Amino acid sequence: MISGTAILVFLGLLYSWSIFRAPLTALFPAWTLTQISVTFTLSIAFFCVGGFVSGRLSLKVSPRAIIRISAVLLLTGFVLITILLDQNAETRSLYVLYIFYGVFGGSGVGLSYNAVISAVNKWFLGRVGMASGILLFGFGVGGLALGSFVSFLSGFIGIVPVFAVLGVIMAAILFFLSFFIRNPSAREAEAGTAGEISAEANAAGAVSAEANQPETVAASAAAGVRSYTLTQMLKSPSFWVLFLWIMATSMGGLLVINSAANIAVFFGASGVIGLIVSVFTGVGRLIIGLSYDRFGCTNAMMINNLIFLLGGVTLTLGAVTGNVSFIFIGLPLIGVSEGGAPAMTSASSMGFFGPDNFSTNFATLTFSILPAAIIGPLVSSRLQEISGGEYLTTFIMLIVVGVVAMVLTLILKAIGNRVL
Repeated sequence: MISGTAILVFLGLLYSWSIFRAPLTALFPAWTLTQISVTFTLSIAFFCVGGFVSGRLSLKVSPRAIIRISAVLLLTGFVLITILLDQNAETRSLYVLYIFYGVFGGSGVGLSYNAVISAVNKWFLGRVGMASGILLFGFGVGGLALGSFVSFLSGFIGIVPVFAVLGVIMAAILFFLSFFIRNPSAREAEAGTAGEISAEANAAGAVSAEANQPETVAASAAAGVRSYTLTQMLKSPSFWVLFLWIMATSMGGLLVINSAANIAVFFGASGVIGLIVSVFTGVGRLIIGLSYDRFGCTNAMMINNLIFLLGGVTLTLGAVTGNVSFIFIGLPLIGVSEGGAPAMTSASSMGFFGPDNFSTNFATLTFSILPAAIIGPLVSSRLQEISGGEYLTTFIMLIVVGVVAMVLTLILKAIGNRVL
C-alpha cells in the first residue's frame, strides 16, 4: 500500500497541468487558450489508453514490468520536451507538447496507474473503497506537491528544463518502487490475508512464484461477488449508467481543474492557490472511497453529487458577486467531488463486476473520462474566450452537470446490477 501510494503521488503530475499552462503561454504567445488546452485533453485521453493497455498486458506480464515500461515512457517524453521545444518554432513546439506530454506522458501515467491500483486492490478485497481511496489520495496530493515543485524550480531554471528534471526523477522513483508491487497469490487472496499483509513486507522476503506471475485470479468468493468478463460487463445496464455518471462528474471537475490556477489568478489570488483543487481531489477520493465501504455504491454517489452541486452554486455566487471567498470554498468542493469519480471507478469495478478481470474492466470503465476530457476543458476554454475571460458560464455549467449526475444515480439505484 505504501509503495503504491508513493508511485501515485508522482503520477499525480498529470493533474497539475494548469501550473505549466501560464508560463508556456508566456513563452509561446502565438498559442491560443484552446490550442494549449488540447495538451491536457490528449494527456487524459492517452491516460485511458495506457490504462487499457496495462489491463491487457497484466494478463501476460507482472505489474512490475508494466511500471518499468511506464518509467521509460515518462523519461523519454519529458526529456524530449526539453530538447525539442523552440521559441523560434512555435507551431512545431505545440505538436512536440502534444506528442511528448499528451501521448507519452498520458500513456506512461495510465500504465502505472492501472498496474498499481489493480495489484494493490487485490490485497484488500473486503475494503476496496478504503484501498482505492488511500491510493488515489496520493494521486491527488501529488498534483499539488509536484505542481508547487514545478513552480519553484521554474523560477530558477525556466519552465522548459523543468520537464527533463521531472522525467529523470519520476523514472527513477517508479523503477525503484516497482520492486515492491506485486499481485497476491491465489492462496493469499483466498485466505483473506488482503488488508492484513502488505505487498512490501513480502516483496523483500520469500515471495511465492505464483505471486510474481502476471495477474493472478483472486477468488471471487473472497470478494463475495460474481466476476464478469469484459463482454458480460458491457452487457450490463449498470455499467453504462456508471460510465455516464463518471463521465459527467469528471467533465465537471475538468472544467475547473484545467483552469484552476487561472481561475485563482482571475479572482485576485496566487496561481499556486488554484492547485489546492489537487489536494481536495485526493481528499475526495478518500472520503468517497470510505463512503463506498460504509454506505454502498449509490449512497456514496449521492454524497458526491451533493458536494458537486454545492461547489457549482458557490463558484457561481463568487462569479456573480466578485467575492473571492466563494471561489476559495467552491474550488475545494469541486476538487472533492471530482476526486470521488476515480474512487468510484475503482471501487465499483471491483464491487459490481468482481476481481477476476478487474484490470481490464477497471481500465474499460476508466474510458468514461475520455469524452469528459474532450468536452470539459475545450468547452470551458471556448466559453471563456466567448465571454471575454469570464468564468460565470463555466460555473453555471457545473450546476447543470451536477443535476445530470443526480438523475443518473437515481437510475442506477433503480436498476441495480444485472446483465441483459
